[in-house]
Amino acid sequence: MADPAEKEAVKAKLRLALELRNYAKNTLKLPAESFGTYSDLKRPYVVWVVYAAEPFSVEPRQWWYPFVGRLAYRGFFDQQDAREEVQLLKASGYDVFAAGVEAYSTLGIFKDPLLNTCIYRSEAELAELVFHELTHERLFIPGDTDFNEAFATANAESAVRCWLRSKRRLAELMAYEAHLKQERAYITQALCARAELKRLYATPGCTLEQKMAVLAHLQNRLAAMGVKDKNVGAKSGAAGKITWNNARLNTLATYYDLVPGFERLLRESGGDWETFYVSVEKLKLLSNPERRRILMNERF
Repeated sequence: MADPAEKEAVKAKLRLALELRNYAKNTLKLPAESFGTYSDLKRPYVVWVVYAAEPFSVEPRQWWYPFVGRLAYRGFFDQQDAREEVQLLKASGYDVFAAGVEAYSTLGIFKDPLLNTCIYRSEAELAELVFHELTHERLFIPGDTDFNEAFATANAESAVRCWLRSKRRLAELMAYEAHLKQERAYITQALCARAELKRLYATPGCTLEQKMAVLAHLQNRLAAMGVKDKNVGAKSGAAGKITWNNARLNTLATYYDLVPGFERLLRESGGDWETFYVSVEKLKLLSNPERRRILMNERF
């Protein structure tokens, strides 16, 4: 920030990052050691991720990693490596989706820097990203991607609302709420299509034509709603025209399926962040299916 050669627009975002970090620590009760430094990677994304699923299954392929267990995606620091993985998976018959990602968390193992890859975001969007990644540092359950991402998504969206309200930036809050409502409408359509495909795949003798008809119907519904590809599930960047398939639908399920459950827990906690985290942390002792049933409000 003291560098006279640095653009003022970048400095403004750096000051904002420090403000958000303080808010996360003092109000949201999140670990806030990350985002105190800045790094320009000279590229649009920090990592490229690849998702895959069998052609007649909505269950994601998983990869195993040290420390974090099984994840429903594979990450690459080199875009060409990601492209090669996509080709290998496609050659093996998988549905595949790949996208660039603007940030990720090392779960508090390192002090993560703010990156140029996300500096262009609006203030509300940058706040959501910072709160999302810091939430991973508060709680991350190895081997449960859906739980981790939905928890971070729900917590970050609620935190942005509170932060904007505390700054009395009510016009921006209304715009942010409108954005979330529109995004959730798009995602609901996609998740409904995924549920329809799940039922179809459980039917003996289902065909590729039936699958493609469901996906084409989804594409038409989204087009009628004015959805552009890059706007759907904007947790990662995706350039160009991308065909809907099982793998792409899984990315939305990962981030959003369990969000209503976490929002319910937050309401039941009276909006108190520490109480909310304690209730979420209790779920860590359960199995993945048990956590999912509770968050989906299903009876055992």
